[in-house]
Amino acid sequence: MKALSSIYTWADERLGLDDLLHFAQKKRVPEHAHSAWYYWGGISLFFFLVQAITGVLLLIYYRPGPDAFESTRQITYEIHFGWLIRSAHSWAANLMIAAIFVHMFSVFFMKAYRKPREFGWWSGMVLLLVTMVFGFSGYLLPMNELAFFATKVGLDIPNSLPVIGHKIATLVRGGPEVNEFTVQRFFALHVVVLPALFIPLLGFHLWLVQKHGNAVPPAEEAKPPAQRKSIPFFPNFMMKDLAMWLIALNVLALLASMFPWDLGAPADSLKPAPTGIHPEWYFMSSFQVLKLFGQWFPGAAGEALGMILFTLGLVMWFLIPLYDPSGKSGQRARWATYFGLFALSILLVTTIWAYAALN
Repeated sequence: MKALSSIYTWADERLGLDDLLHFAQKKRVPEHAHSAWYYWGGISLFFFLVQAITGVLLLIYYRPGPDAFESTRQITYEIHFGWLIRSAHSWAANLMIAAIFVHMFSVFFMKAYRKPREFGWWSGMVLLLVTMVFGFSGYLLPMNELAFFATKVGLDIPNSLPVIGHKIATLVRGGPEVNEFTVQRFFALHVVVLPALFIPLLGFHLWLVQKHGNAVPPAEEAKPPAQRKSIPFFPNFMMKDLAMWLIALNVLALLASMFPWDLGAPADSLKPAPTGIHPEWYFMSSFQVLKLFGQWFPGAAGEALGMILFTLGLVMWFLIPLYDPSGKSGQRARWATYFGLFALSILLVTTIWAYAALN
């Protein structure tokens, strides 16, 4: 114990550990009927850490380019526990995006985008978009049949944008078709460019959360300060947060071990696309919207119109703090809530509709 105390004293003199501990003990977290939503940000962070660790392990054996599928096959079937690491990486990616979506909507309906938390909302939105690009770029890397054709379908989404859409798709592909050069570009994007963007932005987002604290729902905010309950961040909330991490780890372990990620057949551009091919679930809503507008309006105009409307809705979602900036309830607050319910309904309905249309 004396040795540990000496080590702590030595580190405290250089790092100011007592200051951090004092801050953690001083910080408090609101406690109310909706406090459970506070854990989803931490759950998203947990799955990102799993992604980072398993991604580094996969990076040791993965070879981008012409050997992409063969190296993935070796990881899955020849490397000890390679199948488990790959499965955990894939499942964690999907669970991370799902957790971020839950976190985003909980923040929206708690009105946690209002002053002074606007930059927390904007940085969180950018983190979600970067995470979805993470998922899209990583999906192709095994270069199996499903990933190959799903990426072709996914790249049709930006391709439908007028004027710049085709140029963006060609730039991302590295040519007119998805091939080994596309894999190399996606690999560089996945392991270098996106982490270089994501990690500093995540640090900024977490700093904003610490600076402004946790927001409370409007109904809770209307109560007198004496009636509001809170708990210390350390150790009370932190222990509960770690318990949620443990639950998330168990869910991930069960999914990765009982439902291992399939490898499938190698990609072959000469073969026809399998029936029912589609992008990952988090792109199914935009996929269905584009398909519907393509059916309602002739030619490429329908898909272009669908992409423009989808982009416009995303911009409106991003700028909601400017429309509803105050902490007071009123007409703007009600319309913002209606807009959130409408967006959530559209997202759920079009995603379910897209999967139902595949059968």
